[in-house]
Amino acid sequence: MKYAGTDKMGDLICENYNLLLVMSRFGLSLGFGDRTVEQVCEAQGVHTGTFLAVVNFMDDECCVADDFRKELSIEALMDYLKRAHVYFLDFKLQAIRRKLVEALEVTKEEPGREVAGLILKFYDAYVHEVQAHMGYENQVVFTYVEALLRGEVLPEYNIGVFARRHNQIETKLTELKNIMVKYYPARVDNEYLNEVLFDIYACEQDLCSHCRVEDYMFVPLILELEKKSECHARG
Repeated sequence: MKYAGTDKMGDLICENYNLLLVMSRFGLSLGFGDRTVEQVCEAQGVHTGTFLAVVNFMDDECCVADDFRKELSIEALMDYLKRAHVYFLDFKLQAIRRKLVEALEVTKEEPGREVAGLILKFYDAYVHEVQAHMGYENQVVFTYVEALLRGEVLPEYNIGVFARRHNQIETKLTELKNIMVKYYPARVDNEYLNEVLFDIYACEQDLCSHCRVEDYMFVPLILELEKKSECHARG
């Protein structure tokens, strides 16, 4: 356990700026001064135990500490995942596409325009796949969990179905990067393309971390909830 509730929130961000993404997905705003994690979360209505579990998991992506496992809130974690979906679908992937179009614009009248067209087509197909992946989670998985939380038992579905089909959506970005790095025509001024390529690398890492939170934090929580629901239904 690296981060605790008594740590200053500002120290967390200074030590690992990637945690800014975690903060935003919990709905936390900047401007927290010297307040601790507990104080900031309490003031902004965020479940402290879940926030700490996620930031500690993000730091090493190894496991969820037992101290935090019992402090996790399914509702808070699910809200975090929903906000992450909004970030990827409505902001990050669209921002990358705009940069990609701008970077590829210079190849309009050059021999590389065919490769540029292939890159953009590949990217759009990838975004469509991410939309389908996260749409399934929003419409099916989260709806199922919300029903469980209301005490409803739905025998036609279980979280194991989700776990078995949970493909790693970030893997196709590797193919896109290879096309850009290996086959894009050499130019002297590749600043725009290098910048968007950097964004794609960062997005790939972010998506990987997101999927790991689902696999190693969310799924185990729902498995426990299913067991409790089944026991309650039998009792």
